[in-house]
Amino acid sequence: MEITFLGTSSGVPTRSRNVSSIALRLPQRAEVWLFDCGEGTQHQLLRSDIKSSQIRRIFITHMHGDHIYGLLGLIASGGLAGNAQAIDIYGPEGLKAYLETGAKYSCFKLGSRLRVHTVKPGLLYEDDEFSISCQLLKHRIPAHGYRIVEQDRAGRFDIDKAKALRIPPGPVYGKLKQGQVVTLEDGRVINGKELCGEPETGRKIAYCTDTVFCEAAVELARDADVLIHEATFAHQDAEMAFERMHSTSTMAAQVALLAGVKKLIMTHFSPRYAPGNSLQLEDLKQEARAIFPNTKLAYDFYTYEVPRRREAAEKKLKVAS
Repeated sequence: MEITFLGTSSGVPTRSRNVSSIALRLPQRAEVWLFDCGEGTQHQLLRSDIKSSQIRRIFITHMHGDHIYGLLGLIASGGLAGNAQAIDIYGPEGLKAYLETGAKYSCFKLGSRLRVHTVKPGLLYEDDEFSISCQLLKHRIPAHGYRIVEQDRAGRFDIDKAKALRIPPGPVYGKLKQGQVVTLEDGRVINGKELCGEPETGRKIAYCTDTVFCEAAVELARDADVLIHEATFAHQDAEMAFERMHSTSTMAAQVALLAGVKKLIMTHFSPRYAPGNSLQLEDLKQEARAIFPNTKLAYDFYTYEVPRRREAAEKKLKVAS
């Protein structure tokens, strides 16, 4: 699971930051899931190593322009509505009408391969590898945060033990690796779980924007490996944050702390903290780290690979030793 930030500014783009969009690459299935699609996202994709042809699902948080104005262009010019693979788009009420109206007046067909789903709090999608759910956040208009969960996997397969039991290699190994009970040709019944180590807990990612501090964000982020949370304003601008229903750096850090996440990555920064101003993004980072030390500021094209929990634990143990 690899996260690439395609846009990290709030409201309007700047010279160094585009508006909101995040790509989640799933190498094991050659898929990309896109979260929000602000204006210019297709240009950001061209400047990254993300293949737009691999986009399989798109999740929109809310209907503000800096989160959706790039969607029609991406669909129209990317071939996502024509002969490409099916694309599922998830978002709030009004998203389908927005796409249909834009397609009508710009004279292109959305195509039958494009499926639009209106989201409601709860489980949105699940297969044998991943599930994704959403909750309603607290913003000026309905906005949803998303939680992506990788399904738990069987522990490491002990191939030496399998050979010692004279289990013939082949498709049966695949079933045993999944922890299944298998009957061999000689009549022996082998429980795959006895050949595997401890099950590996799946990774979890939470994406919360746009919102002021709310309990729904804490629930979405519970025990997440990575929380991606908006931090539009500095702490001293909290009054403005409440007026506009956005988060400060300290609000994002409080969500991370209360949810017990492993890492916080802040994004959706106001241009008011650009270099040369009295307050800068480095100040927002220090504010957040005073509450939640493992905090990172996102920037356009920053890529973060979410480590597997076993790998993260082994790395931490190695550093400690």
